[in-house]
Amino acid sequence: MTTQPVLLFPARRASSAQGASRKARSPETSGALSGMRALLSRMVPFMLGASAFVPFAASAQQAGTAPAALHETGIEAASPEDAGVDSRELVRLSQWIREQKLDVYSLLVVKDGKLIFERYGAGASRDANYELYSVTKSVTSLVAGILAGQGSIGLNDSVADQLSAWRPDLRADFADKRDIELRHVLSMSSGLHYDFRPKDDPIYYTAPDRLKLAAATKPKAAPGTVFEYTDINPILASAMLSAAAREPVERYAQAHVFEPLDMKHAAWERADRKGLVSAGWGLRLRAVDMAKIGMLVLDHGRWQGRQVVPQQWIAQMTTPAVSPHFGYYWWVNNIVESEPEYDAMGFKGQFITVLPKRNTVIVMTSMLPIEGGLRDAKNVQMFRQMVNGYIVPALDNAQHAKPTDERRAALAQELEVSARTQGIPGTSMDPTDQPKL
Repeated sequence: MTTQPVLLFPARRASSAQGASRKARSPETSGALSGMRALLSRMVPFMLGASAFVPFAASAQQAGTAPAALHETGIEAASPEDAGVDSRELVRLSQWIREQKLDVYSLLVVKDGKLIFERYGAGASRDANYELYSVTKSVTSLVAGILAGQGSIGLNDSVADQLSAWRPDLRADFADKRDIELRHVLSMSSGLHYDFRPKDDPIYYTAPDRLKLAAATKPKAAPGTVFEYTDINPILASAMLSAAAREPVERYAQAHVFEPLDMKHAAWERADRKGLVSAGWGLRLRAVDMAKIGMLVLDHGRWQGRQVVPQQWIAQMTTPAVSPHFGYYWWVNNIVESEPEYDAMGFKGQFITVLPKRNTVIVMTSMLPIEGGLRDAKNVQMFRQMVNGYIVPALDNAQHAKPTDERRAALAQELEVSARTQGIPGTSMDPTDQPKL
């Protein structure tokens, strides 16, 4: 069943009809770098002295003491029990991650605006940023919402009209794309076909002009009729938003999202030779800043009382469009199906999950297996198990969430052990997959 979204932001021209949806396989790829080489590069410093990698958050949490000081705008630190959450389930989750040797860089839980669980693996820390892959798309949607709220762009704006004016040299290539609109690009329903190469596709690594490559693709379905997750779409989105903002999309995002949320070490990398970043990958954020994104969405686009993203846009981007599980670069009931939920997810195990009913945000960065494709990928299944099997029960067990010295000590000890524990990457690693300070 297809859900027709209400166009809360006025369009400049008539929209095309939307149709049925279907699943599609993700065309993202991890690149050619040897996984063993990358693993050794991370293991060497660990073997030389794992204690050097204990992050501030974990090392500062001594048994029986209060959580480590958290100097972050908009987030306070608290123990799980202080927020009515059973820490025993979170300890069991962390133990399970270690037993399975999962390469989880960071795992955070924020409830009622309080950071109640902050776990890092060896080599990772609160201050490091991480390659987010397709979580970049979800942040891009927030940027699109800000520009739409300012009247700089509309959901029914034509790809061909806008980008032909922005890149006159590609006017002929865009001639067959006049019916494709921004809303189709954001909902993965542009209908464009791209011959994806499973290994080292130029769209990710070597294309000197990604927009030219995207412009050369041909329509294979009417816009708005078929959901197909292809990374041609975020290239078009990046160009359209840059044109609307009259500056590179990453610079606009810095001024209108990253700075208002007081993010640190935010970086949008992997631009092509024309200077265009993709709206589908390349963004690097700290895990705590990913949590801020989730909190922003949870509070309907408000941050510290300021309306950063229009409330109407938040509602629209988290409403299914052509796919029953996908709005505008945000997934819907993808991790939790039994209650309202929306999330951002990246290729190798990066997630921001928002549970409005519980006023909770869950964040993870990791290097987990990618087999299975898109919503059936093994890393997605693992994260669903973590959330539904451990975190949700911890949230549900408020009547047994009793703050005791014993529980605080058990949690602090487990966080310290996890900070010294090296997981095994579940897939091959690119240089960009390393945490960076």
